[in-house]
Amino acid sequence: MENLGEALGGLIIVIGLVVMVFIVAKYNYLIKKAMIEKGLVPEQSQSKFKYIDIGCIVFGLGIGLLFSSIFTSIDLTEDTTDLLVWGTILIFGSAGLVAAHFIRKRLER
Repeated sequence: MENLGEALGGLIIVIGLVVMVFIVAKYNYLIKKAMIEKGLVPEQSQSKFKYIDIGCIVFGLGIGLLFSSIFTSIDLTEDTTDLLVWGTILIFGSAGLVAAHFIRKRLER
């Protein structure tokens, strides 16, 4: 019974993610369609800075993983180690996002 519960939980998460992606894609489609009907031209994404955000976030996550490996070598309780590892990864990932914002702002000038 325990494996069935875990499988159902995973299935619900996957279905939820698919539904969220569908809703976002449909919303974007409807917005662009309404703009075209009104005679407006939908803005094209800036291909010049397309991968700066993704690159900085992935770089920040990588540094977070690197630093979080330090906490796994220290003799701490499991809960404390998990908290420090996930906290470090999230902090460095968000620092990468902030860095991407400032880099993009500087390059747009």
